[in-house]
Amino acid sequence: MSHDKEWGRIQRHRRIRKKILGTAERPRVVVHRSLNNLFVQAIDDVAQKTLASLSSLGKTAGKGASKKGKIPVSEHLGQLFADQLKKKGIQKISFDRGGYLYHGRVKALAESIRKNGIQF
Repeated sequence: MSHDKEWGRIQRHRRIRKKILGTAERPRVVVHRSLNNLFVQAIDDVAQKTLASLSSLGKTAGKGASKKGKIPVSEHLGQLFADQLKKKGIQKISFDRGGYLYHGRVKALAESIRKNGIQF
């Protein structure tokens, strides 16, 4: 069953990727959600470069959340990622949810990035 779910997510992600293209001015921010962690990176598809990346595995992202649980960690990760993007001079992004549903940890991450001043 889980193989079918993952295959469906990959197919959804392929459909999304046909429409979204990241540039240096407006990179594509892609999310990968594993069972316990969340990974996010800003990609310039034209130059094929990763401009910024962050994960909840890091010491600062996982430990700095206000409460325990995956959603507070996702919110804190979004705040740190927004700060990282601002340091690089990026104000606008294209959000790629990676085929995951826009709820839970993915939504918490996106709302936190938006709340910290990044437009998409």
